[in-house]
Amino acid sequence: MKPYTHIVRYYECDGMGITHHSNYVRFMEEARIDWMDQLGYGFERMEAEGVVSPVMAISCLYKRTTTFKDEIQIEVKVKEMSALKISFAYTMKVGDTVVCTASSTHCFLENNRPVALETRFPELYQAILNQSTSK
Repeated sequence: MKPYTHIVRYYECDGMGITHHSNYVRFMEEARIDWMDQLGYGFERMEAEGVVSPVMAISCLYKRTTTFKDEIQIEVKVKEMSALKISFAYTMKVGDTVVCTASSTHCFLENNRPVALETRFPELYQAILNQSTSK
């Protein structure tokens, strides 16, 4: 999978000219959506079929600051997957410098009830498994 690129916008920076920390969560979402699109099974399809994937947990470790117009390359990998949850690991870089490492955990719901991805979307489940085991 190719990394997602986010170019820092002016409004994403605080009064000191540094990218506000809250924006990294948005960058993670952009990268995760792009990752799903690259799998060929985007969020639009899942949601059109009645399944949503809310965030259960988020963690970020900020290593270096970024500023306006920096190009952040975001690599997304599956960290863990079970029948009802998936966790992603994110590595964000500007050039060769890691600026943030992060993770997010999500569940899958249909009609506000947990749903097993393997049962409900077997081809998506298999595509994720294939991606997470490929080197």
